Amino acid sequence: MSPAGRWQLLSLVFLLGMGVASGNINCPSGCSCRYLEVNCTGQRLQEFPTAIPLDTRRLILAANNVSYLPAVELSFLADLVYLDCHKNLLGDDLDFAFIGVVKLVYLDLSFNNLTQVTFSTFSQLLRLMVLKISDNPNLAVIEKDAFANNTWLRHLDVSRTGLTFLDASTVGDLPNLRFLGLSDNPWHCNCSILDFIIWMRESKVHFPDTGNITCYTPEALRALKMPAAEVQLHSNCSSYQTQLHKHDYIFLCFVAFCMFFAGIMAACLAGVCAVIYQIYSSKREEDEEDEEKD
Repeated sequence: MSPAGRWQLLSLVFLLGMGVASGNINCPSGCSCRYLEVNCTGQRLQEFPTAIPLDTRRLILAANNVSYLPAVELSFLADLVYLDCHKNLLGDDLDFAFIGVVKLVYLDLSFNNLTQVTFSTFSQLLRLMVLKISDNPNLAVIEKDAFANNTWLRHLDVSRTGLTFLDASTVGDLPNLRFLGLSDNPWHCNCSILDFIIWMRESKVHFPDTGNITCYTPEALRALKMPAAEVQLHSNCSSYQTQLHKHDYIFLCFVAFCMFFAGIMAACLAGVCAVIYQIYSSKREEDEEDEEKD
């Protein structure tokens, strides 16, 4: 090999060595790093790791004790597309946590301590395609508009949570949804959930483990598969559309009060007009009498 060739080879080895060294320097303690990926699985981390390379696209924090995702630190990872945080201690401090990772496509928050999902939780993740929030036993509420901005969502798993109800529009308005996990939840099969069950039957979405998508309450429908409960609910809820809810009664009371108040005002105004007319008529008659006397 010529001297020039040897020099080029040595330069390449040096540069590669520097690259590996730099990667090791920028890798969080206890984690393993490779090109665009940081893997901190099972490191008993108590907090979000520091010194994560800014060009990281795949971050795995699975099986740790992380209870909080700092929005500022996450925002530095602007190119992040894959985030796996399953089996941690994450709770309800996630609103606006993902405001800086707008390129995120895959997010796994399963096996955590979530109790609710609001519009602010994932509203910044416009490119999100896979969301796993299963195995959060205390997750009892997913707001109606929780996924309003996540129109690219294709895979959603809410299995094995504490959900008793899910509004049909929450998932029905997701045009790209293809997979929805719903099994082993304590679904309350009453008239409110009938629209959701009808959507399940008419939808082209795939529901895995359908044998375990069953009613938990009321007792009469326990263990009945939710699609099969539709017939029973249709029978029980035939007059459901005509029933009035609490907000309907409040509105009707408000309308009745307005009508009552308007009636009083109209009566007062009519009385005032009648009095004015009576005074005017009396005065006119007196004037006519005075003119006749003159």
